[in-house]
Order: sequence, then structure tokens, then C-alpha cells
Amino acid sequence: MKFGIFSLMTLRDHPNGVAGVMADTKQMVQGAEQAGFDIAWFAEHHFCNYSSSPSPLMMAAYAAGWTSKIKLGAGVLVLPLYNPLRLAQEIALLDVLSQGRAVIGLGTGYQLFEFERFGVAIEDKVSIFLEYWDVIEQALTKGEVEFSGKHIQVPHTTFAIKPQQRPLPPVYYTSTQPALLERFKNTDAIPFLAASTLGSPVLYKMVDGLNDNWRHVGCEPASKPLSIMQYVHVTDSRSEALEAGERARYVGRMAHHLRLNELPMDGNFIRDQAVPGEQSIEEYTANTVIGSAHQVAERMIQDIQRLDPMHYACNFQFGCMPLDRARRSLDRFATEVIPLIEKELGPIDQIGQR
Repeated sequence: MKFGIFSLMTLRDHPNGVAGVMADTKQMVQGAEQAGFDIAWFAEHHFCNYSSSPSPLMMAAYAAGWTSKIKLGAGVLVLPLYNPLRLAQEIALLDVLSQGRAVIGLGTGYQLFEFERFGVAIEDKVSIFLEYWDVIEQALTKGEVEFSGKHIQVPHTTFAIKPQQRPLPPVYYTSTQPALLERFKNTDAIPFLAASTLGSPVLYKMVDGLNDNWRHVGCEPASKPLSIMQYVHVTDSRSEALEAGERARYVGRMAHHLRLNELPMDGNFIRDQAVPGEQSIEEYTANTVIGSAHQVAERMIQDIQRLDPMHYACNFQFGCMPLDRARRSLDRFATEVIPLIEKELGPIDQIGQR
């Protein structure tokens, strides 16, 4: 198993605005690289402060200039919102710019708010995804494409830019729908399930659903790889833990409004407005991976033993958390939490050998 860092890049109360969020992200990713993390993931969301990253490939290309070892992942590309011919070239270019460190994260998307503004029918997202990925895979692996589908027609097209990693960079995908599992089941592509701010209880249900769908397409779940993401904050202070829980709740509220396309806006900011049936701050704090080094290690050991992931991504700076707290959490994770996990489960790189 290997660790990753996930950057959602929410803008809430940063004194330096978007520029400050970007500067913080740089420091966090560089800290993760120094700690030996495997992948730095950059989100994709549009039109509001939920995320300051509308282009994960731009973020990854930016990071290629100030990192040297950590892989750079699009976490994830909302495929139906792109032109696949352009996207294929940009993925290849990222891999060249980063000297073979690109990671392709793919998703069908879920926010109706975004689909409406890009003029894409969200009910067609799976069929669009499958066609677009066929085009991109051909472009990256063969250097040429000719394609005729329901959603796109591509005359014979050649590509001068090819990825450095052959046949293509590693692929992760967030959808658990049977049609996508069928498409990827005979490849090395890896499901990537994010717990959201509701933590392990929801993550476990998501993985149970994934496993049911693996069986539906004729695969034994234990034979398939898995990647997961959790919101993580290491602190011995109860007040800081509750503040982290409040920031997790804010992210959860925004995601809820975006999913339903009912946004209470103050300008381009989503208002911090309660949603029906939401958890309390104490419940958010309990369900996400927040607490002392020992508490965080215990929660992660539970995740690892139950889910057996080969990749575990951590979002340390959720809800626009102040950099000093997020960086302290990352540093304590590297120096205190990982040794506790290894004491219980053995060397990290030998965990998750599905």
C-alpha cells in the first residue's frame, strides 16, 4: 500500500484568497513528497468556491515544476465535460512535462450544477464517458484514432504527442457502475472511492456496493485492486478536532447543494447553510479520521484491515483549513501515525497485496 495526498482546494476564509489556497497547496504537496507519499491528487470542480481547481491537469503540470518524485494525479477528470481529443493530448503532455509521473483519474461526474453549465445531459454521463475513454485510450496507446459513436464522431486523427509511460499512465476511476466495471475489469485500472466528509461508515457502504457490482460483472472482489480517500486531521486538541469537524461539515454542505443543484449563493460563494438531516459537528468529527496520532492510526488500521486498499489518499487541508494546522497534521502523520500503523500491520509497502 502507498499513501497519497488529495487537494480539494476549497476557498472559504483564506486571507489571501485563491492565490493563498494555491500557495498552501504547493507547501502541502511538497511536504507530502518529502514524507515519501506516492501520488498528489488535484480535484476538478467548477464555478464556485467548493474547489479552486477547475483543471487538475493544469494543477499537475504546475506541480511538475516544483516537485521531482511524487506522481501527479488528476483527481479526477470529469470526462463527459471534455473534448476527448484535446484531453488525450493534454494527458500525454503532462506525462512528458513531469518525466513520466502522470496519473489519470477519471470520473463520470455527479454535480448537476456543472453539467447544466457545460450543456451536457447528466443522464447520458455513463455512455458519454465510455465513448470518450475509448477515444482517449486509442490516442494514448496507438497514437491514432478513428471513432464513430452516439456522442462523438472522430475522423482518422494522428497524435504527435505520446505519453512517456507506455502503454499509458496509471488509470484510476471513481464510478462503481457495472458498465464501467465491465469496461475496466480486464485492465490495470483501479477503482478510487472517496469517503466524502461522512467518513468510514459511508466509505464501507460504497465498497460493499462496489463489491456487489464486481460480482455482477463476474469478478471476485478480493482479486481486484482498490484505492480509497479519507479526510484526515491529527491533533491532540479537542477544540481543534471539533473545528476540523466543522470544516468537514462545511464541505459536506457544499457537496449536498451542488449535487441537488440548489445552491444558496452569496456571490460566487456557497452559503454555509444547514441541510436536512445533517450530522452534528461532533458526528462529523467522529466519522472522519480526526484525533490524536493513536486515534488516527486506529481508524486507518481499521480501514486497511477491512478494505485492503493498495492506495490510501489523505485530504489534510479540507474546508480551507489554516496551513499551519494542516501542515502540522501532515508532519505528525508522517512521523507518528505511519510508525503506529507499521507497528500493527508491518511495513506499509507490504500492506494491501491483493
